[in-house]
Amino acid sequence: MQPNPTQTSYDTVAEEYARRMLNELDHKPRDRELLDQFAAQVKDHGRVADIGCGPGQIARYLHDRGVDAFGIDLSPAMVEFASKAHPGMEFRQGDMRALPLPDNSLAGITAFYSIIHIPRADVVNVLKELRRVLQKDGTLLLSFHRGDEIRHFEELWEKPVSLDFIFFERDEMVGYLEAAGFIIDEVIERAPYPDGVEAQTQRVYIFAYK
Repeated sequence: MQPNPTQTSYDTVAEEYARRMLNELDHKPRDRELLDQFAAQVKDHGRVADIGCGPGQIARYLHDRGVDAFGIDLSPAMVEFASKAHPGMEFRQGDMRALPLPDNSLAGITAFYSIIHIPRADVVNVLKELRRVLQKDGTLLLSFHRGDEIRHFEELWEKPVSLDFIFFERDEMVGYLEAAGFIIDEVIERAPYPDGVEAQTQRVYIFAYK
């Protein structure tokens, strides 16, 4: 089987990515507000997965607010780092195209900038997979960069990668979610935080439920 270029790319940059992103929420007040809102909806209703968890900062934030949260990432190196950075929490390797989870097993899913590596033609099927593992009335909080471009990187932080960052328009993603069977609750957009905190792109967050 051919190695997945997204997986191998994130394995390659895992240490530097984690260094930059582990404490990112310290500088992102709006993101913290949205995660607090999500946590209030899912707390005490069951387990919650952060899909594309990277070094585990989102799952950790939810865990610290009383949510039974764990992380799944395509990159084994990211999973290893997250497990070390957050002892006592669960992180596992997995692909959002085929999650290693039973039907109707989760109260909620966060997916921060993980859908951006899924080609447009595959997005609805991936969203259907997220919906499959959610309980009835389970909540999805999805985020992505707004636009219609694809930015391809062959190098990141002086390391070789092969990564596509796919941007989506608001209404486009709403349409994909509805096609996958989700009910849209709320769509939030924000301008980027100052340069140095994050890439200078417009951000969209969608609350949807099963």
